[in-house]
Amino acid sequence: MATRTDAPTRREQILKEAARLFAERGFHGVGVDEIGAAVGISGPGLYRHFAGKDAMLAELLVGISGQLLTGAKRRLAEADGQVGAEAVLDSLIEGHIDFALDDRPLITLHDRELDRLRDSDRKMVRQLQRQYVELWVGVVREVYPALGEPAARSAVHSVFGLLNSTPHLGRGGCCPGGGLRRSCCTGWRGGRSRRRGS
Repeated sequence: MATRTDAPTRREQILKEAARLFAERGFHGVGVDEIGAAVGISGPGLYRHFAGKDAMLAELLVGISGQLLTGAKRRLAEADGQVGAEAVLDSLIEGHIDFALDDRPLITLHDRELDRLRDSDRKMVRQLQRQYVELWVGVVREVYPALGEPAARSAVHSVFGLLNSTPHLGRGGCCPGGGLRRSCCTGWRGGRSRRRGS
């Protein structure tokens, strides 16, 4: 969502405001009239775009999981053997940092509201997430060939946990932006250097 540079469509505006409101007040704490008011249309007008709040939540959570996977695949395809595995891993980290900083409400939504999805939508989210994790695991094991698959997977989940903690930083949407990018990337690279030297 954050990578678009053209004007958002009405549907995208609705999803953005729904994500913000759901994250702030919880899925059941927000009505369609409030979402409509946030984008300048009547609550019933939302039904021209979505079947209801459940459909919005599903599109938000399935959609961001798909976007993360698609973005990671794109980064790997762009590398296409032209750069080393470390550069690919740095690119994946940068991509996830962009998501963590730009789509913070979606992280909160995932943490709090995933269980509200229909079984089929929840399974789709989990499937996309597993593919995303396994893509990272493959790259991590290229950088650290001696690392076993379970340890690599655990490390990937730990990195996600760290980066996805950004909704708890600051208040009222305040975001440290570039400072967090620099500190995360510097910390990762420094950690890798120390492990190589040990």
